[in-house]
Amino acid sequence: MRTLLLSILMTLCLVLPGLAQNRTLVFATVERPPFTFQNEGQVDGFSADLIRAIGREIGTDISFEMQSSFPEMLREVEDGAVDGAIANISITGAREAVMDFTLPIFRSGLQIMVPTVDNAPSLWSAILNRDLGIAILGALGLLMVMGMLMWVFERKRQPYFDRPPGKAIFPAFWYALNLLVRGGSEQNVPKSGFGRLFAVILVVSGLFIVSFFVANVTSVMTIRALGERIDSVSDLEGREVATTSGSTSSEFLVQREISHNTFVDFNALLWAFEDGELDAVVFDSPVLAYYVKTDGRGKARLVDRVFRPEDYGIALPQGSDLRERINLALLNLQESGEYDTLYLQWFDRGS
Repeated sequence: MRTLLLSILMTLCLVLPGLAQNRTLVFATVERPPFTFQNEGQVDGFSADLIRAIGREIGTDISFEMQSSFPEMLREVEDGAVDGAIANISITGAREAVMDFTLPIFRSGLQIMVPTVDNAPSLWSAILNRDLGIAILGALGLLMVMGMLMWVFERKRQPYFDRPPGKAIFPAFWYALNLLVRGGSEQNVPKSGFGRLFAVILVVSGLFIVSFFVANVTSVMTIRALGERIDSVSDLEGREVATTSGSTSSEFLVQREISHNTFVDFNALLWAFEDGELDAVVFDSPVLAYYVKTDGRGKARLVDRVFRPEDYGIALPQGSDLRERINLALLNLQESGEYDTLYLQWFDRGS
């Protein structure tokens, strides 16, 4: 009897671990195209395909629990409520303090996405600049004064100026403007000495006034074009910038002391961007690149530089016995070329 009980116990010791290994593994995830996203009721994407391939390597099925936010997904791992989590999860020191990570599954970094609308200011925006507007009003006022001076000198010498002061304001201004722009007309050549002197002054000064106007408009447009274009992290100061809450991009912006908004839902972030509420989005480079090539085509562009390099990994509860098995399976997939096939499938689709 004792021998029979020992045999049963040894059999259970051999069989139960195998059953545990072959059970369906549950991985939490979130909506992060092209890594993980829902497609016709199924979880699709690079990371989803990769963990399924890893499941085949270790002889187990994979199921997914879609979470509403990144922090919620990581909390499920930290609490041990799931076997792990997979998406575009950056490996950081703070996260490794409360959970385990596999070998890196993807090399990434952060990037800036901005609208594709032309940021170059229009001619009217330059003309309506406050400082330049004041200068233009001053010049028009000066023309009016000089026109009335011409009226004082010429009113008794030619019919054009033979009118009372109230009715002479605009004709006098128009006369001075014609002298400035066209050099006047032969029909209304000044007759008095002072009138001729003022006419010469207006014609000569017109060259400087036009040059001043053109130079200021060009200067304002150049300054605005440089000031409104976003080409680096330093250009984000004073702009409407956003990312997702609990992300490494949010941590980065906090470290750089750049004020920004955070969204719990990544799709809500993209909707705000499409509605013109944001000047820039800072987020994971491959996720933004995928959006620019798909739903964001024609709406967004990426600033060329990729900054703060980081690795993505599969998050596991601390002490998980899956870590070594998943690492070994991942190495096998890389050596067999299956990892490269998945990578090309999701990230080498052209522009």
